[in-house]
Amino acid sequence: MSTKLKSILLILIILIIDQVSKIYIKLNFAIGDYVEVFKWFQIYFIENNGMAFGMEFGGKLFLTLFRIVAVGFLIYYIHILIKKKERTGYILTISLLMAGAAGNIFDSVFYGVLFSESTPWQIATFLPEGGGYASLFHGKVVDMLYFPIIKNAAGETIFFSPIFNIADSAITVAVLLILIFFRKDLNNSMEKAPKQKKTEEAQ
Repeated sequence: MSTKLKSILLILIILIIDQVSKIYIKLNFAIGDYVEVFKWFQIYFIENNGMAFGMEFGGKLFLTLFRIVAVGFLIYYIHILIKKKERTGYILTISLLMAGAAGNIFDSVFYGVLFSESTPWQIATFLPEGGGYASLFHGKVVDMLYFPIIKNAAGETIFFSPIFNIADSAITVAVLLILIFFRKDLNNSMEKAPKQKKTEEAQ
């Protein structure tokens, strides 16, 4: 199997798992509903306007457009890496990063139009008669993975409090893999880009 096909398959698998899990939660849970799988792991439904792990940065439209630009860059970067026959592991790691970024774009761009609003008292519906809860590009990101591993005597979570999704997980894993195994690959690819540009301009 070629590196290009491996990259495409990995991206598709992550996107499908991410979107299937989000749509299921959106259509079956009200905000704040949860299922305790283990004492240290819950499926807990919340939504957020921000980036990975619910962080807030800039306005909603800015965040959505930023994600789209970032995914566009990553697609181009993956194309260059494949063309230059860089290490398969590094290409797949960048593909994982791209899939995670793209996963949250679907929520931001389309969920506001496709679903009614989720509230603590009401489960969302698909394609509601009165229209969705927000306009295009203003949807909220669905989160559901919660790991309250360490709690204090009052039952409050000390570690790990963020609630996230599969796309966030893909981004986090990809970043960790780059830091641990592929820093040299990243540096080399960044150093080659200016040199290649100068060569092309000279020609």
